[in-house]
Amino acid sequence: MIRRRTALSVSAAALLAASPLLAACGSASHPGAAAVVDGDRITVSELQSQVEAVREAQRGSAQPAQLIQDSGQLSRATLSSMIFDRILDRAAADAGVSVSRSDVQKAQATAERQAGGADRLREQWLQQYAIAPGQVEAAIRNQVAMDKLAQSLGADRSSPQGVQKLVDALSEASTKLGVDVNPRYGTWDSKKVQLGNAKTPWLRPTPTEPAQA
Repeated sequence: MIRRRTALSVSAAALLAASPLLAACGSASHPGAAAVVDGDRITVSELQSQVEAVREAQRGSAQPAQLIQDSGQLSRATLSSMIFDRILDRAAADAGVSVSRSDVQKAQATAERQAGGADRLREQWLQQYAIAPGQVEAAIRNQVAMDKLAQSLGADRSSPQGVQKLVDALSEASTKLGVDVNPRYGTWDSKKVQLGNAKTPWLRPTPTEPAQA
């Protein structure tokens, strides 16, 4: 069990539909903010820090040019993921779901074993999902939260109905929190629980599982 499942998984870093890193300026109502969720600012500097962590890891990889090219829209995707993480936390809390340190450790041990070791897991996630090594634990925590949320809702993640039940819960949490995104990065879609036209980051296979048609 790791961050992305064939049926449904989360974002700690959504990847493939975003725009290049943008200038460090906020909206008129929230200077310096990339987005505001439930009144809390996600600053441009926080966003850039996460993006740069990925870029640094990519530059140190065996195929830096290819990885950077494949994640050329990383900035918006990362912001989408950061917003989604907060929405997932709210949906989990609303459902009475909590994630312990032990839960994360067990899930990470399983993920590393499936990948062939901790280093291999970090390599896979960097290559396939633009997740920096330091972001892996947070991504796994989100997967555990998603698993527990699905269980609490009685949502079968292998069925369209189960997926929709999860989307509905996340959409409700998104609406409650209120998401205000700096126009430079697009607009938040609470129904789809994603930033603009970004591809849903939690509908991708895990690095150790083959994609299904």
